[in-house]
Parts: sequence; C-alpha cells; structure tokens
Amino acid sequence: MLAAYAMPAVAVWLLLGLCTSALPLARPALILLTAYSAVYGVTEASDRLQLAAPGRRWQVPQELVAGTTARRRLLVWGSVLGPGFLTRNPYAGFAMLPLAVAAAGRGGLALAGAIGAAHGTGRALALLRDARSGPAGDPMRLLLRSAYWRTVDGLVLLIVAGAAVMTCAFRFA
Repeated sequence: MLAAYAMPAVAVWLLLGLCTSALPLARPALILLTAYSAVYGVTEASDRLQLAAPGRRWQVPQELVAGTTARRRLLVWGSVLGPGFLTRNPYAGFAMLPLAVAAAGRGGLALAGAIGAAHGTGRALALLRDARSGPAGDPMRLLLRSAYWRTVDGLVLLIVAGAAVMTCAFRFA
C-alpha cells in the first residue's frame, strides 16, 4: 500500500525537480514563493479572510477503478493520489511546494524526492487510518478538524514566507 502511493509520488516529484533544476528558475521562484506564502499564510491563519486554495476539484473517476481488481485499483489510486497534482488538495501549502522545489535550484532534486516520499506516504497512511476507523463520523468534528489544519497550514506558510524573505535579503543583497 505505501509503495503504491509513495513510488509514483517520488517519481513524479523527482521529474519536477529535474526539470526545474535544469532551468534558471531559482530567483523568480523564490520571489513568487515569498509572495505566495505571505498571502496564503495570512488568509489561512486568519479566520476572517478567506481565499480558496489553488487547485483542482477533480477526484479519481469511478470508471478508472469500478469493476477492476484490487491490485489495479491500488495502482490507479496510488498513481493519481500519491503525487497530489491531479486531485483535490484543500490546503494552500501544497501549491507552495513546487515553488519551493524550483527556488531550491540545484538542491531541488533532493527536496522534490523528499516531498514526493512524504506526500505519497502521508496519503497512504491517511487512507489506512480512515479505512480502520470506519465511517467519516460527525460532520461538525470533520469541519473543526479541517479548520484547525487550515490554520496550521497558514502558520507554516507564514514561517516559510519569513524564511523566504530572509533568503531574498541575503541572496539579492
């Protein structure tokens, strides 16, 4: 299960890291990373401002998994959900990650691999947790948990924005 999610995620993220490290994107990506993290950090950490996280509403179509073997369903779901690019991700922090890979320059390949491994493994572990716990439970509890993690995501984005500002100050001075 973990390998079905983590391996495609690592492969896709490494491809992104390879492409971005081969291009001169580090400086513009760092500037975009700074602005993005600051704007979305403030909106996600605040309960007053609301700005939808960039992303897709797409989920895995039933046609791809209905009536197939368990192994094929696992392969399709792992390949689509593991990397995180093709499906819904409600937190703005995810969209910051490709910018971080591009801003890392030559170190982007290692960062991309680590992000892919972490994201794919996290998705697989969440699926295992949800499968063990049964039905989704109280909708209000789910909403409160989502609001909590959105705030945490915003605070992490603000930390990233601060680090990116300092990096810009040292790199461009």
